[in-house]
Amino acid sequence: MASMQLSGAGVGAAAFAAKGNASLEALRLPATVTVGGVRPARRAFRGLVVRAATVVAPMYTVLKPLADRVLVKIKSSEEKTTGGILLPTTAQSRPQGGEVVAIGEGRIIGDKKVDVSIQVGAQVVYSKYAGTEVELNDYNHLVLKEDDIIGILETDDVKDMKPLNDRVLIKVAEAEDKTPGGLLLTETTKEKPSIGTVVAVGPGPLDEEGNRSPLSVSAGSTVLYSKYAGSEFKGAGGTNYIVLRVSDLMAVLS
Repeated sequence: MASMQLSGAGVGAAAFAAKGNASLEALRLPATVTVGGVRPARRAFRGLVVRAATVVAPMYTVLKPLADRVLVKIKSSEEKTTGGILLPTTAQSRPQGGEVVAIGEGRIIGDKKVDVSIQVGAQVVYSKYAGTEVELNDYNHLVLKEDDIIGILETDDVKDMKPLNDRVLIKVAEAEDKTPGGLLLTETTKEKPSIGTVVAVGPGPLDEEGNRSPLSVSAGSTVLYSKYAGSEFKGAGGTNYIVLRVSDLMAVLS
């Protein structure tokens, strides 16, 4: 992801290596919880600040997730545009990716214990409105379930993302530049494609016995998917990708 950035209203991920200052742009965090239309006051403690009125924060500096939850240290917001212009705080894009710093002990499905499949240190992308935001030791974190993790970033290019569970990574087909009559189309009038090639697939969902069920599609398949599903990304060279659940695929084309 020499320069990965969010496309449209989708979500995105961050390239976390400092080399090359690679980043995903236009990523957003879950909004602070609001109760009864009133934004709760920020309650500060020695090591932990919880932005949710229903959470009572203990005065501890260590947070250990339970069950299949993970603790993610959120990537910092970008303070400049790609052109170097400083952004005011209100205009800064907020990230939707970070580093896993702690994981739960797993969960029991049937009579089988299933460990969290994500390792500490992994760079991940998560669902837009997932989890509970906390401030721990002066850094923003998110506590969320493993299933809310979209994928693992193994390099700084989205094409190498490893989707999780029942998700697939798709390279989106290029939109047509002309109408059938030969008229040139602007970016705003181009039809959004809903066809693409599967680049990678997740290991599959867990069944009632805690075993993985393989997905019905494989890498290399050309698929038709639901138009407004999934999370969109822009990879190196401006290539568009989308990550969605296999249930959002409508057909395999050949």
